[in-house]
Amino acid sequence: MVNFCAVIGCSNRADRDRNKSFFRLPSVITHQGPSTEKLSSRRQREWLAAIKRDIKKSNYCFTRVCSDHFITGSPSTLYDSENPDWVPTLHLGYDEILDTTSSMQQAQRYSRAQDRAHSKRRRLDHDAEADVDQDDTSTATVSLEESKSSKECQTDLLMSDLKQHELEISVLKKAHHDTSLTIDSFKNNDSKIHCYTGLPNWEVFSSLYDFVHRDLCQRSSLSPFQQLLMVLMRLRKNLQFDDLAYRFSTHKSTISRLFNQLIEILYVKLKFLIVWPDRDTLLLTMPMCFRKYSPNCAIVIDCFEIFIEKPSDLMASAQTFSSYKHHNTVKYLIGITPQGTVSFISKGWGGRVSDKYITENSGLLNYLLPGDTILADRGFDIQESVAAWSVKLSIPAFTKGKKQLTGIDVEQTRRIANIRVHVERVIGLLRNKYTILKDTQPIDALQTKCSNTCQLDKIVTVCCCLVNLCDSVIPLD
Repeated sequence: MVNFCAVIGCSNRADRDRNKSFFRLPSVITHQGPSTEKLSSRRQREWLAAIKRDIKKSNYCFTRVCSDHFITGSPSTLYDSENPDWVPTLHLGYDEILDTTSSMQQAQRYSRAQDRAHSKRRRLDHDAEADVDQDDTSTATVSLEESKSSKECQTDLLMSDLKQHELEISVLKKAHHDTSLTIDSFKNNDSKIHCYTGLPNWEVFSSLYDFVHRDLCQRSSLSPFQQLLMVLMRLRKNLQFDDLAYRFSTHKSTISRLFNQLIEILYVKLKFLIVWPDRDTLLLTMPMCFRKYSPNCAIVIDCFEIFIEKPSDLMASAQTFSSYKHHNTVKYLIGITPQGTVSFISKGWGGRVSDKYITENSGLLNYLLPGDTILADRGFDIQESVAAWSVKLSIPAFTKGKKQLTGIDVEQTRRIANIRVHVERVIGLLRNKYTILKDTQPIDALQTKCSNTCQLDKIVTVCCCLVNLCDSVIPLD
């Protein structure tokens, strides 16, 4: 688009007068503070007043003034408001003689002001040099005692600054020590141990580390302590591999590889912690609530489910879909002793399988002895199955075929519920302490490679073993 000069009577245009410069109407600057906005707004108003045209605000960006209307041929800067070229003053089309005379007077006044300012700066510089010379002379005549006092003050000031810096360094070192993932930062710090691993204190974690550290990878960017800590943090906090890689300053693939290896090691080394105690041990350590209502109880059983991704295979999707959870799940049968420890954990089954089927085919019944009692929910209708082992099944009473329960049935159901609820507490502790069990697991975790046990089964077993290292949720008194 061709630029035209907006001044009345000026016919300059960019395509014909190529030796002329055209300057845009100043805009209002709003992003550099209120003073700049006020100054730029005043300059725009004075330009419009000099042009003396009725210009719409929407056309401000197209308005141009050529170089003929400035004394020096171009406008001054925004902050040089005393310069006569801050606003166009020449050949404005109205009273040409007066306009030119006034402009020249303004230029002369501005030149004289610049000369006065230059002379003042030269005088100030000369005075400053004289003061420096005088100060040098007076400094040379300062007494030795005053110099010594000055040095002592400087020394005291430097010592004060040094102490302040040492204090800041100690605070930063302590903060770094508290946030680092090294063995020194975890020693005797039970709250940090519980936060990152779920274990109760440093003694338990140290015993676990001493038990497994010889089997951990020795040739890795992570130390054996950091490897064990990384696995427990993954189980405890459900941290992603990317997050763990940043925390331990290594690569994501290294974290993934170490996690898969260490889960296998912990599964082999710790599964002995899930043990079925003998009857004498159960009787000697039986909590009072079980002694009162079910003294022959050997195990309390229940099932819990873990969400998984929907399999692409239609048969697998149907076998893992749980009508109770309305999601594809893997179901596990868990059994706890009256003391609150996990004494049995099954392998994973599809979410469609019933609780009764899992109980009869998981191998749980092989551990029972004649005279034992099993506490379970109504879904475990396995009276006929346990009768072959002379085992008693205690479940809440059914109202099927009855209008209401009898007083004896109500009291018995209440007693069973009071002690059977502990297995739900243990399941809640297991899932809340190791939140990886709350997350939706990938299909890859269900694949079996070298053994018949998939990775998810190993993770669940390791979590149950770690819960057995913690305090029981069932009171003994």
